[in-house]
This record gives sequence, C-alpha cells and structure tokens, in this order.
Amino acid sequence: MPTLLVENPAGLAHEMPPGHPEQIARLEAIFEVLSAPEFDSLIRAEAPLAEDADLLLCHPPDYVSAIKSAIPEAGLVGLDADTSVSPGSWDAALKGVGGCLHAVDQVLSGAATNAFVATRPPGHHAEATRPMGFCLFGNVAIAAKHALERHGLSRVAVVDFDVHHGNGTQDLLWDEPRALFISSHQMPLYPGSGAPGERGAANNILNLPLGPGTGGPEMRQVVQSRILPRLEDFAPELLLISAGFDAHRADPLANLTWDTEDFTWITRELCSFAKAHCGARVVSTLEGGYDLSALAASVAAHVAVLMEQSG
Repeated sequence: MPTLLVENPAGLAHEMPPGHPEQIARLEAIFEVLSAPEFDSLIRAEAPLAEDADLLLCHPPDYVSAIKSAIPEAGLVGLDADTSVSPGSWDAALKGVGGCLHAVDQVLSGAATNAFVATRPPGHHAEATRPMGFCLFGNVAIAAKHALERHGLSRVAVVDFDVHHGNGTQDLLWDEPRALFISSHQMPLYPGSGAPGERGAANNILNLPLGPGTGGPEMRQVVQSRILPRLEDFAPELLLISAGFDAHRADPLANLTWDTEDFTWITRELCSFAKAHCGARVVSTLEGGYDLSALAASVAAHVAVLMEQSG
C-alpha cells in the first residue's frame, strides 16, 4: 500500500512571537517541497480534530482545560519563555494529535503501509501537566497509547532522533511497560534531560546522548550498535518516529553535524527494521527543524524513503 501524508493546515494559524524559530514558515516549506511531482503517489489526508478523550490518554483533565482556557481571542499568550499560544493554536494542537491518531488507524488497518504527519506545534517536549519547548500535547505519546489501548497492540516503540531530548514523551510513557522510548539527542542542550540513567519504570527508556559536533558516521554507529538491537529485543508491533530534523549541520538551535543523507540513512534503517519485524508499519511525526532549507530537504528525503519502503 502507498505512503500516507497527513497534513495539518490548521498549523498555519498557530502563531508565535516575531523571530521565534518555530514559525509558520516551517510548515509552508514542508507543504511546498511535498507538492513536487515525485510525491504525487502519496495518499493525502487532512488531519482531523482530536477529542478530549484522546488527549486524556496521556494528559489529566485539568491540564487539558488549562491549555484550552489559555487560548486568547486575539494576540499571543506566553505559557513559558519559549511556548506561546494564539487564537489558532487550539485547533492546530488538536489536529496535530488527531493527525497522529488517524495515521495510526490507517497504518494498522492496512490502508497505508506507513505515514508521515506534517504538523505543528510539535509535541515531544509536552509533559503530562506542563507545556514547554514549543509543545502543548504529546502527539506521539498519545498515538502510542491509542495503538495500545484502542487497537489492542502489546508493544509499541518510539524512536526520537530530534536533536533535543524528548522529555515529554519520556514523561508520558515512563510508566508504560508496553512502550519502548528511544531518544538520540545532543547533550548538553535544552531541555537538560535524557541522561543514560533515565531508564523508565520498566526499563523501557533508552537515552543515547551525543556530544556537540557529532556527525553522521558516529550516529550510524549508535543506530547499528544500540538502537536496532534494542528494537529487536523489544519486538514492537508498530514503530513510531519523532522526526526532528534539527540535528542537521545547518540548524541554528544545536551543534550536531548531520547531513540530509544521514536522515535518508536513518529512515531507511528504521523502515528496514519495521519491514522485517512489524509488518513495515511506521508512523512518523514532525518534531523540530529550524533552518527552512535544511528542513525541507530533510523532510523530502525522509518521505522519499517511506515511499520507497511502501512500494
């Protein structure tokens, strides 16, 4: 079956302060690059709105209510030093979650082999009761719980190769033995979490910090020696990817030196694992990436591999 592209145009109405790196232009750049003829065979769907019950898979009711109440009728409201909301942020966030759930539904039903969810705001920094790092709700963690609770899967793995540690996903899945969370990330760097000793309540967390300047060859060694063996031991029935592209050497917010070809390589390795071990079922969701040219090129490379693997 083809690859599914879930787009969240509501993300174009989620405004941030002038000069903020998590800007509307990120999504515009992705929509533009994925409109090229080589992507014509994608199945395209608009992200549906999530419901409160979906958010409650990971977040308590008081937190959901607090975020909803913070949405202004005009202007911007800062939730922390890095994270703001505007009038369009509620629908953008709900469709981000809804898009992930729709992608999981379609992949698990066999309607698509794999999927990419092009959305903002991102999600992997949102903790159970705390918005942070540009994130409001734990998009990928909620998708993992959706697959476990509503589709009856026994094991779901999340691989996060964003340059920043996915502290939110870790927080939301810490006590979930049916979910494995693996994060490679620069350290030291925001948000300051992600040490190897953070292993989860059921030894279900694997953190792989990378020093500043780490490039593609070192990343590839980590994938082959640490990530793939751990995935094989866990034997997931579905692989979720938190696809941040800010480990690219051009990104302004970090200091790793990956190239676009490195995102091609890691995507191909993860998809090859999924084809061998979990029926090729992969759902990838956009997280970071703040140099627009590098982001567009890396997303295009990532989605091209998803398409190649679904052929």
